[in-house]
Amino acid sequence: MGSLQLKNIHKSFGNVNVLKGIDLDVKDGEFVIFVGPSGCGKSTLLRIVAGLEDATDGTVEIDGEIVNAKSPNERGIAMVFQTYALYPHLTVRDNMSLGLKQAKRPAAEIKERVDIASKMLSLETYLDRRPAELSGGQRQRVAIGRAIVRKPKLFLFDEPLSNLDAALRVNTRLEIAKLHRTLDATMVYVTHDQTEAMTLADRIVVLHDGYIEQVGTPMELYNNPANKFVAGFIGSPQMNFIDAEHLGVKDAKTVGIRPEHIALDNKAGDISGKVTHVEQLGGDTNVYLDCGEAGQVSIRLFGQHDVDVDSVQFAKFENDKTFYFDDAGKRIAAL
Repeated sequence: MGSLQLKNIHKSFGNVNVLKGIDLDVKDGEFVIFVGPSGCGKSTLLRIVAGLEDATDGTVEIDGEIVNAKSPNERGIAMVFQTYALYPHLTVRDNMSLGLKQAKRPAAEIKERVDIASKMLSLETYLDRRPAELSGGQRQRVAIGRAIVRKPKLFLFDEPLSNLDAALRVNTRLEIAKLHRTLDATMVYVTHDQTEAMTLADRIVVLHDGYIEQVGTPMELYNNPANKFVAGFIGSPQMNFIDAEHLGVKDAKTVGIRPEHIALDNKAGDISGKVTHVEQLGGDTNVYLDCGEAGQVSIRLFGQHDVDVDSVQFAKFENDKTFYFDDAGKRIAAL
C-alpha cells in the first residue's frame, strides 16, 4: 500500500550540496522519522519524496514505481505541514473535503470519508466552524483529517507539532500514534524533537550534513549508537563526553556516558567535581558537576535527592553503559 524506496538521492542548491547520497527503504505500514540538526537536509528530503522539490540525482519509488517525474497529486501522498495550511474562509468540513471535491469524488463518498476522519480525530462538533474559531491543536487535527480523507499511500509530516505548546504537543502526539495504529498507514515524519521521534517511530533515521548517520529503532539508537554524533543526538539530557585522557583511558579519544547511568558518591568514583547546580524535577533530580579540565558532567538521579551546591562529589559510571569513541568519533569496542 505505501512502501518507499530512496536510491542514491542527491540534492544541490547551486554550489551547496544538501543531500549527498541517501539510500533508504521504508516498509508498508512503517512509521519512520527523520531527525537531525537544522540544515541537515531532513525537510528537503521529505519535500523530494512529496514532489515539492526535484532530486538532483537518484530515484524515489513509491510501491515500486519510480515517481520522480510525477507531480505531488499523482504520487498518492498526503502532506501535513507545520503551518496547517487551512483556508480561513472555509469551514472545517469544507477544508477537509476540498481535495476530494477537486478530484470530483461523489458527494456521498466525500461525506462518509469526512465523517469517519472527524470522528477519528474528535472533530465532529467543529465541522461547521472556521479555522479562526479553533485552537492550534484543533487546526492541526483538521490538517491531519484533510490528509486522512484522501486515503493516501503515504502520509508525510513536516514538523507538525512545532507550533503547539507543550501540553498540546503531548496530546497531539498521542493522537498521531493512535492514528498510525488505527490506519496501519505508512508515515514519514520530520521533527527536531527527539521525544517525538523516540515515542512515535518504528525506526529513526539520523541525518547529519547530508548523510544518514544511522537507521534503527529508538532503543537501538539509544543503546547502540554507531558514533559520537548519534550518541549525543539521541537521549535527553544529552550524553556526557569526556576526553579519555582525563579518565586514564589510553585506547580511546572520548568516553561517553549518559546522565542516567551515573551514580553520585561522596567518597570514590570515576571522576570528581564540584556541584554547580541542582534541578529538582520531582520525579528526577539533575545534578551538574564542574570537573575542571574534564568539563561539566550532568547526572540524572531517579527520585528526589538533596545535594548541596558547592559540595565535592564523585561520579560513578555504570561500566556496561559506558561508550568509547576514536579520533573520528566512531564507536569502538568496550575497553
